[in-house]
Amino acid sequence: MNMKKQLLSGVCIFLFISTLQAHRERTPIYLDETQPIEQRIEDALSRMTLKEKIAMIHAQAKFSSPGVARLGIPEIWCTDGPHGIRPEVLWDEWEQAKWTNDSCTAFPALTCLAATWDPQISLLYGKSIGEEARYRNKSILLGPGVNIYRTPLNGRNFEYMGEDPYLASKMVVPYIQGVQSNGVAACVKHYALNNNEINRHTTNVIVDDRALHEIYLPAFKAAVQEGNVWSIMGSYNLYKNQHCCHNQYLINDILKKEWGFDGVVISDWGGVHDTGQAITNGLDLEFGSWTNGLTNGTSNAYNNYYMADPYLKRIKLGQVGTKELDDKIRRILRLIFRTTMNRNRPYGSFATPEHFMAARSIGEQGIVLLQNKNNVLPINIAKTKKIAVIGENAIKMMTVGGGSSSLKALHEISPLEGIKSRLKDKVEIVYARGYVGDSTNEYNGVITGQNLKDNRSAKELIDEAIKISQDADYVIFIGGLNKSAGQDCEDADRKSIELPYNQDKVIEALSKVNKNVIVVNISGNAIAMPWVKKVPAIIQAWFLGSEAGNALASILVGDVNPSGKLPFTFPAKLEHVGAHKLNSYPGVKRENSSIIDEKYNESIYVGYRWMEKEDIKPLFAFGHGLSYTTFKYGQPSISTTQMTTSDTLTITIPITNIGKREGAEVVQLYIADKKSSLPRPIKELKGFQKVQLAPGETQYVSFIVDQNSLSYFNDNLHKWIAEAGEFEAIIGSSSEEIKARINFELK
Repeated sequence: MNMKKQLLSGVCIFLFISTLQAHRERTPIYLDETQPIEQRIEDALSRMTLKEKIAMIHAQAKFSSPGVARLGIPEIWCTDGPHGIRPEVLWDEWEQAKWTNDSCTAFPALTCLAATWDPQISLLYGKSIGEEARYRNKSILLGPGVNIYRTPLNGRNFEYMGEDPYLASKMVVPYIQGVQSNGVAACVKHYALNNNEINRHTTNVIVDDRALHEIYLPAFKAAVQEGNVWSIMGSYNLYKNQHCCHNQYLINDILKKEWGFDGVVISDWGGVHDTGQAITNGLDLEFGSWTNGLTNGTSNAYNNYYMADPYLKRIKLGQVGTKELDDKIRRILRLIFRTTMNRNRPYGSFATPEHFMAARSIGEQGIVLLQNKNNVLPINIAKTKKIAVIGENAIKMMTVGGGSSSLKALHEISPLEGIKSRLKDKVEIVYARGYVGDSTNEYNGVITGQNLKDNRSAKELIDEAIKISQDADYVIFIGGLNKSAGQDCEDADRKSIELPYNQDKVIEALSKVNKNVIVVNISGNAIAMPWVKKVPAIIQAWFLGSEAGNALASILVGDVNPSGKLPFTFPAKLEHVGAHKLNSYPGVKRENSSIIDEKYNESIYVGYRWMEKEDIKPLFAFGHGLSYTTFKYGQPSISTTQMTTSDTLTITIPITNIGKREGAEVVQLYIADKKSSLPRPIKELKGFQKVQLAPGETQYVSFIVDQNSLSYFNDNLHKWIAEAGEFEAIIGSSSEEIKARINFELK
């Protein structure tokens, strides 16, 4: 009997193995997830026709490109943007598709994320927004942005991660990893040198190689080599007289060859201008060349994209081969296998309580306390009877507008709502408009539902604000910029660094009738503050998304101790910025041409690097941010005072919370090269750590210094060089507030 059972068992096993083997033999390699991805790519490529390949490298709709239905290869679907998942639009138009289930979580703008100086928070951000993109079945999330903050007039700075390449590099990598853990490709943008919005399609950037590699490229390089990002978006501008979406030097020479990028280069919408360059210079996927898809005088304008029929025609005429085409298809297939054809990717989630909590936490940790004279903050609720809230930004929705990052959020808690909710039944809250800014309530078909029209004169508005503020215990002025054209908005730059809409006069008037004026600036950019010495407290609150009001209220009353630090410098004047002092911005128009040449005369001296070189005191320094507690920096120690290029050394410093509240401090390490054969900044950020400390607690913060920490880019040799000599490690709570120094030598 046992013999029969063993025989039967053996037969069953044999049949199972045979069936499995037969199934594998019938399954094409490209559909077999047990096979290496590169083998699957080659198998799929070998089965595709020329027309199928051409179809795959350009759009078929506003945000979609074709797959190969015959082979079961799915379409690619993209979505804006870096702060939330864009509502669905019509197939060929920017207008809303009017879905009822696409209202998302609005996360804080990326300037706020950068202001957390916390890679773990960046990972949470990426994971959360990636879950929302995956739930909506998107292949590519068009973000994050890492263009360097060169001028405070750039209308799109709010979408980026500040002025320092090291900070942006360390913050972008975990964002990418979080997004891609959901089987959704992050698409880092805008590659490269897209540092102003004015004339963005026609500006030819002229920049030296040192500045290119030391300032403008490091965050992209980190995204590729550390973050393993799966897609990169080209920028609208030109460099070396070629548009960046098909730029030989940037894409082929640096991105793909030097850095080893194996992903997809995607054009920005309308960023392609030449079929020949698009073929040979590294572009893989073309979008938006005729943005409504139907107005090129043909029944299907998508076939007339630069990489559609014009490319096919050149191949058929023998003018070009298919080597470049096959490389583009390999990259696109690689992305598809990593995303939509990955059966093991999670399902995602959308507009969940967890995501709103994440948005709130990011906002709370990114809010920066710029000034707090006499410890006017946090608000002492027990001793407060009345608070006057003044300003349009206390009530205006900020998730709608600003360009491609505009959202349809499931909810947005305004600052006034957040303050009222937190202080309900405890403190009387009164409100006055103070000024009237932009009263429009619609962007690309998303309607806010707000009616902000107000025909009162500026005097009437100020008089009302003064009246309710005179007997208030605190006055909270909530103003700044908004997402309207000419402010923090795509496709245009600001006209000046000053606050718009008469806000300076409102603040001045309030400061004369109340000694406890708290100014809350909502923006993604630095502003001028002629009233800075007349108000005790200033908060930089960014665009905080769905949970804006709750996050702000928690900081104001001290439920959360502020720990944000500025990711860019606040200059006292626009002339204190290198790009403006040297008359580089916005460039010079060529004679008889639409091209504008913009030479970055300040070179590597951007942000605090420029301020320190020129010995200019900023309004608020890079890395600045106060707390409701006090931190004491101890004496640093160093593992060795001499190192070689193959060594590392460790610098350790004790940080103690000597206040009465728990709080977090961002400890910053800067390195100074004391003697260099080439000019170098006075110091450069090369490390940071955020530490949470209870009252009386001490933690030891350590930084590892290696060759990369000491190197500059030698443009003659086209490589990074660490020169032997004396260096200084500088530890501070900002680029201006220096706490300790220690010297060492590179042998």
